[in-house]
Amino acid sequence: MGLLSEGSPLSWEETKNLADHVRKHGIIQFINLYKRLRDRQGDILKWGDEVEYMLVKFDDEAKTAKLSLRAAEILKTLNEKEYNDPDNIKSLWRPEYGAYMLEGTPGKPYGGLLVHFNVVEANMKYRRQEASKLLEPNEVLMSLTNFPRTGAHDFTDPPTHPTRNSESSKSLFFPDEAIYPGHPRFKTLTRNIRQRRGEKVAINIPIYKDKNVRSPFKEDFGPLIENESSCAAKEDHIYMDAMGFGMGCCCLQLTFQACNIEEARTLYDQLTPLCPIMLALTAASPFYRGYISDVDCRWNVISCSVDCRTQEERGLKPLNENKFRISKSRYDSIDSYLSEQGEKYNDVPLTYDDEVYKQLTDNGIDKLLAQHIAHLFIRDTVSLFSEKVHQNDLEDTDHFENIQSTNWQTMRFKPPPPNSSIGWRVEFRPCEVQITDFENAAIVCFIVLLTRVILSYKLNLLIPISKVDKNMARAQRRNAVIAETFWFRRDITSDVKKQDDGQPECTEFTVNEIINGKDGVFPGLIPLVNSYLASMDVDADTHCTVQAYMKLIQKRASGELLTTAAWLRKEVVSHPEYKNDSVITQRINYDLLKKVQKIVSNEISCPELLGTCISSKTNETIPAAVAKAEKVPM
Repeated sequence: MGLLSEGSPLSWEETKNLADHVRKHGIIQFINLYKRLRDRQGDILKWGDEVEYMLVKFDDEAKTAKLSLRAAEILKTLNEKEYNDPDNIKSLWRPEYGAYMLEGTPGKPYGGLLVHFNVVEANMKYRRQEASKLLEPNEVLMSLTNFPRTGAHDFTDPPTHPTRNSESSKSLFFPDEAIYPGHPRFKTLTRNIRQRRGEKVAINIPIYKDKNVRSPFKEDFGPLIENESSCAAKEDHIYMDAMGFGMGCCCLQLTFQACNIEEARTLYDQLTPLCPIMLALTAASPFYRGYISDVDCRWNVISCSVDCRTQEERGLKPLNENKFRISKSRYDSIDSYLSEQGEKYNDVPLTYDDEVYKQLTDNGIDKLLAQHIAHLFIRDTVSLFSEKVHQNDLEDTDHFENIQSTNWQTMRFKPPPPNSSIGWRVEFRPCEVQITDFENAAIVCFIVLLTRVILSYKLNLLIPISKVDKNMARAQRRNAVIAETFWFRRDITSDVKKQDDGQPECTEFTVNEIINGKDGVFPGLIPLVNSYLASMDVDADTHCTVQAYMKLIQKRASGELLTTAAWLRKEVVSHPEYKNDSVITQRINYDLLKKVQKIVSNEISCPELLGTCISSKTNETIPAAVAKAEKVPM
């Protein structure tokens, strides 16, 4: 989730009074870091995935499935291996927002060898097994993007009750006990985002209007409701009022190390148009607060859940106390490209601090990177620790990371940490987590292979930022992977627009056409990946594994296989207890998640979701001969 500083959190008033201090020193820290590391060259490709999990407790007698709030306890044990032997571990574990959430990553990053693709799934399986050994009977580790009944009545184990007068969220539905208790950052962020905004966050997601859903749909919260929530809740929408509804979702993220800053900027730009495509392809979260929604993805839910903009910044009141109108939440899609190639596609007006921009350019930072940083720094810090207020700007970067790490965007451009062997990196953030390790490994390997294809073939995927924004909105709609079209570049193999065909640079394609190609019109991303692989020396096991992954991606894109969201919907609406009212009861939720777990544990097959061939040749280590030849650790 970002920077986890240790220390004593300041109150919102104290944090607010230090906002300019953090911005001022954060910019100085970035300038110093940039001057030291802008010419850094020769870093090799390294990459890794982050998978977030939920702890679910089943009661087979009562037929219920609830979120288990034991993450802190389990994490303490999981971290012992890292503490005792940090150089010889297969996995790393970190806290996430929910008291029911864990984040797992490989113990070491993967490298540039193709054979590393054959290790990804095995490592994911290892992580799942490692954490599962610490669970109680009937407790299960699940990679669900969203728990269907988060915020509904009786959704946690042990039972909790939301308290409207709580210190952090003041939610009608989400109890503070469901926020991770082992680090003060999470409750501090929750409180400060609410207090900075001047009111609770307001999340309204359209409900799926099945035949027995009353019209207009408007919930009666009875004595729970207060005026603020009454005004915020919209008709025909599922209303949520806390950060936990968004940041309590799980996702799948990847980070790549580039060879230098220019390659990092290129990857940042070229992967940006892929963000909405991969969001649609990985759609996995159609349920919120015990209801079926009319969207398939979490993105806008999280965006609203951390939207700390005041009414002035949202354009609801004239600017008085605040400096800027800000068009988006701090969790949203990116607003500008960073490479020279991308500059002409920056067609959305960018709000940034002119003084910060001038300070950056005066210190030798080019205008594209300067405006990106100055845009990030229109935000206030929303979490500050007393021990971190005063820093050495020549060596520390905590003030920079404080702002950088709380701009949660589809892509993140990451400078090297101070005094580290780590290089310039790019983080790919839109994907929804899938229920099986096979699916998650397939998505990870596909994205990493695309980065190799982009750089090797010098592909140009750039389209105007405004069209990326339109695609992000479309990607979240129900069944978007089949029902929607997306703006995409027609000619991705050359940089110069053809002068003789009279056609625009970008047009609308289906996800199937983007992934699998359209005869005579568009080559397709997977055919390009296969062409790249055909030119490389790939061992038989890795080839088998990668082809199984590519087939899954192809079939999801074509509609031959269902997305996770479509499959989840199908399971709920076909349940014998479902009353066509868009309500997910305790029993429906229990049966659904029991079936998910049986699929994960291979007790049952699910060909409509996974296909018939989901076995790979994945292995926990790379072949000894390859490791020896390349001098990499096994």
